[in-house]
Amino acid sequence: MAYAGGMPLWKRLGFLLVFMVPALMPAAAWLGARSGHPDLMAWFPLFFLFVLLPLADYALGHDPRNPTDTEASLLEAAADFRWMTLAALPAQLAVLAWSSWHVVNADLGPAGVAGWVLSQGIVGGVLAINVAHELIHKDTRIERAFGGLLLTTVGYAGFKIEHIRGHHVHVSTPEDASSARFGQSLWHFLPRALLRNTANAWRLEAQRLARLGRSAWHPDNELLRWTALWLAMAMAAGLWLGPFGTVFFIAQGFFAACSLEIINYIEHYGLERAKRPDGRYERTTHLHSWNSDYLLSNLLLFHLQRHSDHHETPRRRYQTLRHHPDSPQLPGGYAAMFVLALCPPLWFRIIDPRVRRFHAQRAQ
Repeated sequence: MAYAGGMPLWKRLGFLLVFMVPALMPAAAWLGARSGHPDLMAWFPLFFLFVLLPLADYALGHDPRNPTDTEASLLEAAADFRWMTLAALPAQLAVLAWSSWHVVNADLGPAGVAGWVLSQGIVGGVLAINVAHELIHKDTRIERAFGGLLLTTVGYAGFKIEHIRGHHVHVSTPEDASSARFGQSLWHFLPRALLRNTANAWRLEAQRLARLGRSAWHPDNELLRWTALWLAMAMAAGLWLGPFGTVFFIAQGFFAACSLEIINYIEHYGLERAKRPDGRYERTTHLHSWNSDYLLSNLLLFHLQRHSDHHETPRRRYQTLRHHPDSPQLPGGYAAMFVLALCPPLWFRIIDPRVRRFHAQRAQ
């Protein structure tokens, strides 16, 4: 059965899989209570996302089909795809509030607390940051506002500014903190990306205000507003749950931000835009980002893995993003690549030959 625009109904509904991710947190609590091993089960969301999901991804295989231009027009106009992304905000707020309450009140040891914080951070990376990435690129005020609110729940609202005005301008060049150089390990890349992208966001917003003749501390500074809201959230967590509530709120956001930058590492590792004789870089195309067409993880991530097309056409909505077979291709979905990137020797051994082959093909 096909949906308007030629997309099968099963695929349309498949994008709802993203809401399975926040459900992993109460599932972990339930498994901990039933098994009598709450510390171990606090790690269940990570096991699900980084072991079970990649296995299922490889089992279900690829999804290279692209909509025709006529189908894409119909899909772009379908409102239900938009509502799915907007629904991520109440889902994120609900799971974050419940997760904060649970970790404060549950009988978890240090290992359990560590697993819970990491799990909630990854959930925030998927539900808050990934969905916000889709929303901040859109033209409607409500979508951009929901994107900013989602990012504020993990304390990384600067992404809303730096990603649009920094990353998309400088992607795959040495000027971009989110584009990893060939041979650069994740552990060298990650702290620099976190620090540089945060600083870049404040710099870009200050420059925008300066062009308007305003101070960086002017109330129109978007980052000041998001930061004030984040501080209010952190204080509310403390008033509700005590100091540990605030610590948990800050920690889960930090790990969510780390998960974002790890994905940035995966998306652009080793790819470069050529510099032209006039000193400018060539136009960004689908050849400057890694592509992955694995069906399951693309549904769960709102087609984020069709990242090559996203950088070529940033305003294209997720349901119409295209697979480009001539883009550099990852050997798995993001969940599998995330684990691989954590071990640089394995990452270099598997990905570096693909980088070399791709550059050699482009040079022909």
